[in-house]
Amino acid sequence: MTNVKEDIQALTEQIRYHNHRYHVLDDPEISDADYDRLFKRLAALEAAHPELAAPDSPTRRVGAAPQDAFARVPHRIPMLSLENGFHESDISDFDARMKRFLSDDAPIQYTVEPKIDGLAVELVYENGRLKTASTRGDGVVGEDVARNIKTLLAVPLTLTPPRKGNLPVLLEVRGEVYMEIEAFRRLNEDRIGKNLAPFANPRNAAAGSLRQLDPRVTAKRPLDMFCYGVADPGPTGIAAHYDLMVALQAWGLRVNRPQLHVCDTIAGVQERCRVLEQTRAEFPYEIDGAVIKVNHLDLQRRLGEKSRSPRWAMAFKFKPTQETTRVTKIDVQVGRTGALTPVAHLEPVEVGGVIVQRATLHNEDEIGKKDIREGDWVVIQRAGDVIPEVVKTIESRRSGEERRFVMPAHCPVCGAGAVRKPGEAVHRCPNADCPAQAKESLKHFVSKGAMNIDGLGDKKITQLIEKNLIREEADLYSLTYEHLIELDNFKDKSANNLLKAIETSKSTTLAKFIYALGIRHVGEHVAQLLADNFGRLDSIQNATKNDLTWDKKEDTGIKGVGDAIAESVVFYFQDPLKRKAVDRLVDAGIRFGETEALAESAVTGKTFVLTGTLPSLKRTDAKERIARKGGRVSSSVSANTDFLVAGDSPGSKLARAESVGVAVIGEEELLALLGEGNNSRNGR
Repeated sequence: MTNVKEDIQALTEQIRYHNHRYHVLDDPEISDADYDRLFKRLAALEAAHPELAAPDSPTRRVGAAPQDAFARVPHRIPMLSLENGFHESDISDFDARMKRFLSDDAPIQYTVEPKIDGLAVELVYENGRLKTASTRGDGVVGEDVARNIKTLLAVPLTLTPPRKGNLPVLLEVRGEVYMEIEAFRRLNEDRIGKNLAPFANPRNAAAGSLRQLDPRVTAKRPLDMFCYGVADPGPTGIAAHYDLMVALQAWGLRVNRPQLHVCDTIAGVQERCRVLEQTRAEFPYEIDGAVIKVNHLDLQRRLGEKSRSPRWAMAFKFKPTQETTRVTKIDVQVGRTGALTPVAHLEPVEVGGVIVQRATLHNEDEIGKKDIREGDWVVIQRAGDVIPEVVKTIESRRSGEERRFVMPAHCPVCGAGAVRKPGEAVHRCPNADCPAQAKESLKHFVSKGAMNIDGLGDKKITQLIEKNLIREEADLYSLTYEHLIELDNFKDKSANNLLKAIETSKSTTLAKFIYALGIRHVGEHVAQLLADNFGRLDSIQNATKNDLTWDKKEDTGIKGVGDAIAESVVFYFQDPLKRKAVDRLVDAGIRFGETEALAESAVTGKTFVLTGTLPSLKRTDAKERIARKGGRVSSSVSANTDFLVAGDSPGSKLARAESVGVAVIGEEELLALLGEGNNSRNGR
């Protein structure tokens, strides 16, 4: 019993400490996932030994005490937290609990919406006018942030009366203040440029921005807000949560209505949660889960609350994109352009469902700004398919044995002196014959977006290089069955499959070939622009900087190609060794249908964003068709977007497009703009 008591006390103190760092200082030291694990351990111990649970245990409280710097605002009705679930079975269990409590097996209607990772606030309106605004605080008393909240354009100072009836005399609106991902990135870049510590994530940036003593600082920060409920919906006379959200929107409050879904079955709730998790990377703001609520308000009243959470709602937490782990060592990798990139080797940790053991540190300056050392405990993150990166170090966990990293003066592979040009953050190996550059170039050449040679992974390329069977890209086309069958892990079938894939790759497009060459600054989009505008390989090879660089005033060059890209392309093809390597590839039999120079079309120069599932076009196919006609595909919606192409189950991009006035079209309209009609359905 003594050990259990000590464990509970230790966990309680840890959680209180981290609550203070998260809610008060806006500077967390551990990831949300680590915090959730501590909290679950404490809750489990207290459930098994309730006599040892303290009356003020963190499991019975919400948030943290307000800061002394702010006036205190009591919440008339406590702002509770939400009970978390981490598995689909937790959603089924939640539904079963609702039915048991209500003593009714009838289906319950639920709402599902994204759980935005921001700062919870309460806006109190009296007779339609904003009277107070406060943070959640400890759930009972919050901090007065009224002066700051009034700087947010999303928060109306006066509500819009309904056409029929009246506004409630007292309306206590709850919502989430947040910062969009792109705005967060720009804010951190600005802070780093001013030698200020960057924020760990958008949530902490939003919290730190709203809780400023000077409202003028808050006014300069790109904050936004969604309202998600009211403390007491009774006076509104509205019967369902969804209808209440519609009413709030009509009264002038910002509601995430396009993402608020009503589900008649628990299976529908689970499916909606899956869709949200699969599309989370498409949202312009961070979401860390889905909020599930009983839709009918009379059932909510019957279900009531527990000590720290409403019984009628839960948060289904997604796999974390941030975790805490330790840097075991830092070494340097050499890329295909010779860039020397520091990489942190980590104690293995699961992030977003993937075991992560390494994270990029980008460059020497980045390591210096974040003060990352070998042996440090760090917070890492992985969003979507992005390579994991270190967000911040946890200085309080340093033992004094950590080791500072020093960028090597020479390439770690070939020994050539590393060079860092003025104005660049990256050190490079200048040796064009560096084996590491050759290997990375080959990996890029065979990748899916380039020549798409299936079956040639990192280990096989390494083996082919070590056996002196290949040194550059053209050597791939000289490989024979006899070469491959002698290598490790190659059998008859795998050898023949690889030879077939190599042969198939000879028939490609000019854009894919240009991209496969690995010219610095030339990604898939720029490669497509070059192919579309010149139409022939020799025309690209002989292009001058003036031919390439876009000049808006003179209307010359290629729109989307700047000085850096143009110089890189010219420099590449002026190198005799590079020209010889390209000639060898053409001599090996690589062919691509030479195209006519790009003709003007309804798509030329337009920016598209794709969201949802299109009826017949795959997303990659749609991107290629748009690029072929001179259009550009972007990943996020902005005021510069011309068209949003929306399919089934569109993400938050649809709401964003509608809010900034971007034209929304479907697949048929896209095909019409491309001048293809319904040809895509015939396999064109």
